Amino acid sequence: MCHAYSITTNVEAIRQMVQTIFGFEVGANIGNLPPQTGVYPDMLAPIIRNQPGLRELIKLRWGMPSSSQALYQAAQARADKIAKKQGRALTAEELAELVRMEPDRGTHNVRNTKSQHWKRWLAPEFRCIVPFTSFAEISNEVGPDGRKLGNAWFAFDDGRPLAFFAGIFAPQWTSVRKTSEGMVTTDLFAFLTTEPNDVIAKTNPDSMPVILRTPAEIATWMTAPWEEAQKLQRALPNGVLQMVSIGNKEDPPPEEEDGPPELPPAQPSLF
Repeated sequence: MCHAYSITTNVEAIRQMVQTIFGFEVGANIGNLPPQTGVYPDMLAPIIRNQPGLRELIKLRWGMPSSSQALYQAAQARADKIAKKQGRALTAEELAELVRMEPDRGTHNVRNTKSQHWKRWLAPEFRCIVPFTSFAEISNEVGPDGRKLGNAWFAFDDGRPLAFFAGIFAPQWTSVRKTSEGMVTTDLFAFLTTEPNDVIAKTNPDSMPVILRTPAEIATWMTAPWEEAQKLQRALPNGVLQMVSIGNKEDPPPEEEDGPPELPPAQPSLF
């Protein structure tokens, strides 16, 4: 499960690459885009999404709505603790309120696209591409101090070229993301995962993000019916990707970070 990634390029680099290579216009509704060397669940991060008449570069919160079943189970567990503490069963109204206010940090990786929960967001109008320069999987490798090293960061090469995950988004979803925030309505996104290739399987034998490698794949993901687009939910070929850093919460690590390029052409690209 990919639980972190980095995006260290700038707005114009993303827009120019998408407009020049992919051949569609992108409207930017994002403001400044400083390097994000560590994007974690529920943080704001840039995506390019389908909107009526255009594609929009915008920041959304990472984490699609969790299933109603998962939220109900979490609320029921809390209800059981409350009932035990108070020595009484909660009423149906009290349980319903717990379910309504159950915090949902979101589901940041989407794997089972046959689930009814996800099917509502698989049409082209809810698809997006998520720019990244590297992504992290949890490594069980142990360091000299006897502790697990943690994040293993992967990219196409040491230059960390700009690339894209295949994503989906949920517009104007109302939920409790954090107890301190209360009920909020906001746009959310996540990206798909699939079985790993040989490079990722050494760290995570279960999954890797779905990565789009060519302009044709980008176009298919953003426009094609699901029957065609779903074929892109597959692993990269073996040997593709490499580990570029390990044991760091950010990538590049602070001592390696040279800062984003001033001119878009200086940004390496996968394409």
